[in-house]
Amino acid sequence: MKTSMRWTHTLWLFAALLMLFAACKDKTPDPAPVVTVATITSIDPATAPVGSTIAINGTNFNTSPGSNTVSIGGVTATIVSASATRLVVTVPTGAQTGAVAVTTGGQTVQSPTTFTLAPSPVKPTATLQGTIFQNRTLSKDTVYVLKGYVYVAADYTMTIAPGTVIKGGGPELDPLGKNAAGTLIVERRGKLIANGTAASPIVFTSNKAAGQRKPGDWGGIVLIGKSPTNRPGVTTYFGGIRGTAETYNEPEDNSGLLQYVRIEYAGTGQPLVADSKLAGLTLIGVGRGTVINNVQVTQSSADAFSWYGGTVDAKYLVANRTTRNEWATNWGYVGRVQFGVGLRDATVADPAGSNGIESQNYDPGENADGTPITRLNGLPQTAPVFANISTFAFSTAPTAISAASPGLGYYQSGVYLRRNTGFSLYNSLIYGYPEGVRLEGTTTGLAASLANGTIDLRGNVFANTLTSAAGSGTITSSVASAYLATPAFANQFVGTADVGTLALNGANFNAAAPNFVPQTGSTLLAGAVSNTKLTSGFFVTTTYRGAFGTDNWTTGWTNFNPQNTDYDR
Repeated sequence: MKTSMRWTHTLWLFAALLMLFAACKDKTPDPAPVVTVATITSIDPATAPVGSTIAINGTNFNTSPGSNTVSIGGVTATIVSASATRLVVTVPTGAQTGAVAVTTGGQTVQSPTTFTLAPSPVKPTATLQGTIFQNRTLSKDTVYVLKGYVYVAADYTMTIAPGTVIKGGGPELDPLGKNAAGTLIVERRGKLIANGTAASPIVFTSNKAAGQRKPGDWGGIVLIGKSPTNRPGVTTYFGGIRGTAETYNEPEDNSGLLQYVRIEYAGTGQPLVADSKLAGLTLIGVGRGTVINNVQVTQSSADAFSWYGGTVDAKYLVANRTTRNEWATNWGYVGRVQFGVGLRDATVADPAGSNGIESQNYDPGENADGTPITRLNGLPQTAPVFANISTFAFSTAPTAISAASPGLGYYQSGVYLRRNTGFSLYNSLIYGYPEGVRLEGTTTGLAASLANGTIDLRGNVFANTLTSAAGSGTITSSVASAYLATPAFANQFVGTADVGTLALNGANFNAAAPNFVPQTGSTLLAGAVSNTKLTSGFFVTTTYRGAFGTDNWTTGWTNFNPQNTDYDR
């Protein structure tokens, strides 16, 4: 009986094993997951210029544009539309001939054929000349050429689209036959709206072919407003500009907007007019209703930026390889400027003297007896406030001032204050000039402004100079040096042997592609001072000295070497 039961259990166990084996044998394994891989079958068209649209045909693309990434020659393109079999994209700036790559669903595939970058078509040109008595809009699809003095008349506005190129013609193109180089002048009550973007700056440049451009090929840009100057109303304008200063007193006047604008190779002298060079950007009586931000002036044969009276403010200015002065103030200018950088070519200077900043208040021969200038239009004195400026001349020890040494010897001062100016400068870097500051004047004029705080220089760094301060007129060099070294002013002096403590960027003096952001550990990244003149809503509070902390605000919109840039396409 027990044996029978054991056999019965064994049979049941054997049967269970057979059933389990059969079940395992009959079970179908799960299928492997299917991975959907995109393919590129064709590019239509396979040859196209920058800015045009092309279609990438294939399979298994994501229908959401943002879920695909397309690169053309290694540069990411903007996707206009997407379907499972077609991606339409814009050929991006910087694209090169090469394969097209699509990344979607974590997979990247490349086109079996090569995309060829075609040259962009040459844009049509249009002429601007004479006086414009209408509202005018300039398009980026056309290249414009200024011939002679071009005036935007009172009560009219010139609007310029982002990416537009305007070329200044040479004296030979003057339609009046007076050999006046192309110059854009916006008259009082007129407006210039030049609102570029970082990606598409507006460019004013030479009409010469690439490779042949030089400083002074054309005149520059002039804005004239109704903000006060300290000139008599009958004062005629300089540089051959028509009209007189008059006696307007509207500090909030608005002459328009310049933002993300480049001005290249301007500053030519005009015929039959003494001392007639205009700056890259000349501002006469321009009011603070005007917006000026992110403007670069490259290789002006005169000043880069010049203010003649007015109240207009400005931020983020670049003076690149200027011949004369980088920033010049005159005629009672009382505006505010913050964040400006200047980089010089140490082999090029003006025989009249090249400075980083030059500020003055009246013309030669005036106030010869030391009597304070007569108050005009409520402005007795040029008294702007500048902050966070960096100006770089010589990268090595500068050459001494000498009229017998053309070129190199004409460099003067990082800051040149004279003729009863009331200039203030804070938290700035003056580097590589023979003189850090020159104070020129009389005991009843400029010296009085030093004593009462009208002139105020604090929190600044003077580095790699032969002398930190010099005096002229009745102000001695010892008085100038003592003023600048006043402990409460917190100015710093760094000799040529010690400039390593500033830890400047390794590309700081790279003429073609400079980078001015100091390295980590730079003494420039701390030490900024505060002052009541910096408490207005205009100024940004900084802890650093010079134009840069950790943000390179010149990135994207500037061009430090435009000699060979193709502006015709």
